[in-house]
Amino acid sequence: MADDHPVVLAGLRRSLENDGGFDVVGEAYSGAQVLPLIHRTEPDVVLLDMHMPGMDGLGCLARIRATHPEVKVIICSVAVDRETIEAAFRGGACGYIVKTVEPRDLGAAIRQAIDGTTYQPVNSGSTAASDVARAAGLTDREFEILKLVAAGMANKRIARDLWVTEQTVKFHLSNVYRKLSVANRTEAAHWAFSRGLNETRELKGVG
Repeated sequence: MADDHPVVLAGLRRSLENDGGFDVVGEAYSGAQVLPLIHRTEPDVVLLDMHMPGMDGLGCLARIRATHPEVKVIICSVAVDRETIEAAFRGGACGYIVKTVEPRDLGAAIRQAIDGTTYQPVNSGSTAASDVARAAGLTDREFEILKLVAAGMANKRIARDLWVTEQTVKFHLSNVYRKLSVANRTEAAHWAFSRGLNETRELKGVG
C-alpha cells in the first residue's frame, strides 16, 4: 500500500486485516519508495494513492507496468472526476477505488478490481442537482443512492455498483426517507423526479 498519509495507511491496513483475506506485505509513504518496495516484497496487488511526494500515482503506475507487469495496481484516491479516473485506467490500473468506500467493503472492492468486474463513476451529476440535495440535508452518498433508486435500480444492483453491502444501501435509504419525509422508495423516486434529480449516474464496466 502506498499513501503519504500514515493515518490513511493505518485505516486501510485495519480494513484489510478485518477482512481477513489479505496480507499487507509493505507500506510506502512516497512515490519514490514504491518501486524498491515492490522489488523486495513481490506483492500480488498494489493499492496506490494518486497524489504522493517524489512521484505521483500515475508516474508510479507507469513504472510499475513497465517493470512489474504481473503486479495488479489499484488506484485509491479522493478524486472522482472523469479525467483522473480515465487516466488511471489508460495507465494500466485494474481498478479505481474512491477513498469514501465503506471500510468493510474495501476488500470486496479490491477483489472486484482484480477480477476485472470493478465499476468506475464517470458522471457525478450537475451542481444544481447537488445543491438541491444538500438543501434537503442529503449527504453525497445518500444523493447518489437516491438517483439510482429513481433510475429503477434494486438495492442489490446499487450495492454492487457502489461497492457496498445491501445493508449499507438500506441504511442510507432509511436516512433518505427520514430527511425527505417520505415512506418508501416510490415516494423517494417521485421526490427526485419532481425536482429534476433523476439523472442517473452513469456506471460502466471495466476489464
